[in-house]
Amino acid sequence: MVKLQTDNYVEQAEKVMQDLQAAGKGQIKLTTSKIRSILAMVSELYNDAQRLRAENLSEDLVGRVQYLKMRVAYEAGRERDVMDFVKKAAILEEIGRIGRKKEQLLLFCHYMEALVAYHKFLGGRDN
Repeated sequence: MVKLQTDNYVEQAEKVMQDLQAAGKGQIKLTTSKIRSILAMVSELYNDAQRLRAENLSEDLVGRVQYLKMRVAYEAGRERDVMDFVKKAAILEEIGRIGRKKEQLLLFCHYMEALVAYHKFLGGRDN
């Protein structure tokens, strides 16, 4: 996967979901409900990072990003469809790239939003 940047994250999200659709013989097996808790955590991180005036994340946000990484790994270990999604989208790697940079966290959050958008656009199921 190409390194995420502000000018390519939407294309990358579309490609990931198209690949999942092709692997599922025209259907994305992953359901929104399987990634709902991850999406909720990402949304909270995004909102809190938006309020942050500094370019570097606070210790609290850095810790919450690490917790998100652990939760993603846990959810991927529980469900094969989530594992396929996490691997194809390189989610753990992208979380690892955030480090302490607010800009990287916001980019990751936008990428997750784009993944969900293309999931829905390409016919992903809600349940």
